Amino acid sequence: MKNTKTKRFFIFVSLLFCAFNAFCLDISDFSDFFTDLGYIDSSKNEGITSFRSLLIPVGGRSESLGSAYTGLCDDAGYINFNAAASCILTETQASAFHNSWIADSKMDTLVYTTRIDNTGIGFQAGCLYMPFTEYNIFGERVNASYYTESNFAANISHNFLAGYDFKGLALGATVKSTFRSVPDYTDNNTDAIISLSGLAQSGFGIMADVGIMMQFNFLKFFASRTPNVRIGLSAQNLGVAFTGIGSKTGLKLDDPLPTFFAAGMSCQFLPIITATFDIKQPVNLFHPEQYQIFSVSAGAILAFTKQFNLLLGAEIKGGNPRFSVGSELQMTNARLNFNYTLDLTSSFNPVNRISLSAKILLGDRGRAERQKIIDELYLKGLEYYAASEWENAIEQWELVLKINKRYDPAILGIESARSQIEMYERVRNSMFFE
Repeated sequence: MKNTKTKRFFIFVSLLFCAFNAFCLDISDFSDFFTDLGYIDSSKNEGITSFRSLLIPVGGRSESLGSAYTGLCDDAGYINFNAAASCILTETQASAFHNSWIADSKMDTLVYTTRIDNTGIGFQAGCLYMPFTEYNIFGERVNASYYTESNFAANISHNFLAGYDFKGLALGATVKSTFRSVPDYTDNNTDAIISLSGLAQSGFGIMADVGIMMQFNFLKFFASRTPNVRIGLSAQNLGVAFTGIGSKTGLKLDDPLPTFFAAGMSCQFLPIITATFDIKQPVNLFHPEQYQIFSVSAGAILAFTKQFNLLLGAEIKGGNPRFSVGSELQMTNARLNFNYTLDLTSSFNPVNRISLSAKILLGDRGRAERQKIIDELYLKGLEYYAASEWENAIEQWELVLKINKRYDPAILGIESARSQIEMYERVRNSMFFE
């Protein structure tokens, strides 16, 4: 019986994917509508920034949600959306992402992140690469290499004043560097490769991300210690880029980096449904007057079982709407994500992309075990309190505070027990006085 239900469920998911793909095949009128709607005066400022690979989704859960991830960031993908999230992740993660981008270009990314108490750290290395083939005037191939944009990032964050009731204010920063490698080209007369000729067009950038994250409970209709609402703010790619390495003119400023500000929120009002929302505003740090249009995105996680999630997402930026659907398989110590994305540009031909991600879950550094000890001590204190053994109750709850000094139930319990002791002493003294 159980196997039959499982088969029916996967047949349903397969049909859903097929229906989504069928919808994508006849979309030209829809694309024209959004193109006309989004072509406003700010469109002329699109594409004037360098290192556009910083805007390419690495894949995984964040892309399945239409990049509406600034206010969720509950896995290693946070490092590209909100620098504050590493300190509130539940587990250490080592992740690999692969995104088959446009034509033959691909994006591969590795991320490692861990958390020590209320401090999180993370590291990322990624690379966009595409074939670079050069032909001479006779159509003969004379050079074949790869154009690449590589990036490296280091993150740190801390959740300040985190406790049982107030979940804290998470602040974080990520320092990033990126390098563009342009292949050497050939001499037009001899077809010989000119050594270091591509270096002058290569470049590098130095930048930082900053982020804020808050989490709390609001309209929560189920029991869970995990807050059901998160709000995040972030500023991405604040920095400068340089080009002209080794050229006759020397090092000079490159085009601006793709800087943007983002605000996002995630809500889980029911255990099986999580909704996410994002708004992003690009900013040209060199010429702020060159306004670019904002983008809005939304996503949903449908947790059908503990092992399987269906993810849906959409993003709209002027005439470039994007739709995503993904499936996520949760295993004991790993999480796999398969994602399909449809990009609708101002063309009748949709761009279809596939991305994959795999995350290895490496434990929580003993946080769950410490919480189990806290629960046992706290419950033991309640038993003493119910039996009017207030001194013993205080002793148990003080042990709790040695493990977690901001465990509010223990703090309130100690205050209540001391009030009971004080009241008992007053009553006893008054009776003795009489």
